[in-house]
Amino acid sequence: MSVDRYRSGDLYGLMAEYAHVEDLRSAALRLKIHGYQCVRIYAPYPIPGLARMFRTMNSRIRYLLISPIVFFGGVTGALVAIAMQEYANLVSYPINIGGRPLNAWPMFVPVTFELTILFASFGGVLAVLVLNRLPQFYHPVFNVERFARASQDRFFICAEANDSKFDLGKTRALLEKTKAVTVEEVLW
Repeated sequence: MSVDRYRSGDLYGLMAEYAHVEDLRSAALRLKIHGYQCVRIYAPYPIPGLARMFRTMNSRIRYLLISPIVFFGGVTGALVAIAMQEYANLVSYPINIGGRPLNAWPMFVPVTFELTILFASFGGVLAVLVLNRLPQFYHPVFNVERFARASQDRFFICAEANDSKFDLGKTRALLEKTKAVTVEEVLW
């Protein structure tokens, strides 16, 4: 692969395949020792301890990020409910019932509560989908032919090209020093 192609963003990373979980553990530890952070591990079952080894890249959902979105969704729902009811009762169809004021707040409570919950829940669901980049119909690791065995009996580790430590030659040499069955380039 030429350096120009690597720099243009066509390379997603390098993927190594392992037959045994111990080999995967040692490769993950070696990558961690060399300072790699953008590493994804694929296995047919959860492997204790490996998830904490690298920063979790899939957890874009943070309470500090989701909570304001849900809060502002709820506030928007409450404001929409109050504005809608004010317009309906004062402007569009004012009816004087028993001398009560047209915009008595107790009658606004149920609709305001319901729209607050509705908008907050929609905000939360949309935030989860957007922050997790869902639905994701394509991922570059599916370009590796042998990756289909990741859900059966093989273990894979992918060092991503967007890592600050990633260098095509050095990373390949590092992965080949482990007991990898194959080391392949993952292209977009």
